[in-house]
Amino acid sequence: MTSFDLSLYLVLDPRLCRDHGMVETARAAVAGGATMVQLRHKTASTAERIAVGHALKAALADTGVPVIVNDDVEAALACDADGLHIGQGDLSARRARERIGADRILGVSVETPRAAAAVDPDLVDYAGAGPVFATATKPDHDPPIGFDGLARLVSTVPVPVVAIGGLKDRHAGDVLSAGAAGMAVVSAICGRADPQQAAHVIAKALKEAGR
Repeated sequence: MTSFDLSLYLVLDPRLCRDHGMVETARAAVAGGATMVQLRHKTASTAERIAVGHALKAALADTGVPVIVNDDVEAALACDADGLHIGQGDLSARRARERIGADRILGVSVETPRAAAAVDPDLVDYAGAGPVFATATKPDHDPPIGFDGLARLVSTVPVPVVAIGGLKDRHAGDVLSAGAAGMAVVSAICGRADPQQAAHVIAKALKEAGR
């Protein structure tokens, strides 16, 4: 399987990335220290996701940073993404693993202890836990869980966890203290005037907090 580092996980948002574009934002963020990149484009067609996925793979080809596609197994396969991320309302982890094979990364979102306990480490490689705080980038999210809730999910999930939901560089210490392997960010990098510098600040905070 493709190796991965959850420490600074960039989730691309097409609206927030409109000034630089998703591909250029990803390239800059990786140069600044982002360790994984997820293409999350809820309103795009599969064909559009495939096109962006191909462009991301090409832009990051020499970096070793995995490209993950959110919630579209067809696009993930067609653009030869390094992995797929699914939510609780998407296809099952077992079906997703059957489709993507053993060599790709599979991530799943968990918002509750019940969902966390149901994660099968034979199928799933990592879990995205949250939202830690309310966030406008996903308005239909579950109620925020805070760092105490994050710690409870981390203690329940049998795979590495990346925290998500309104996180900024100042939260790095709390994220790692809760036991998460890293933090996923959207607005903290996407839409910033200098995505590379924004990523650098977060990566530095994570390193200083204990990585």
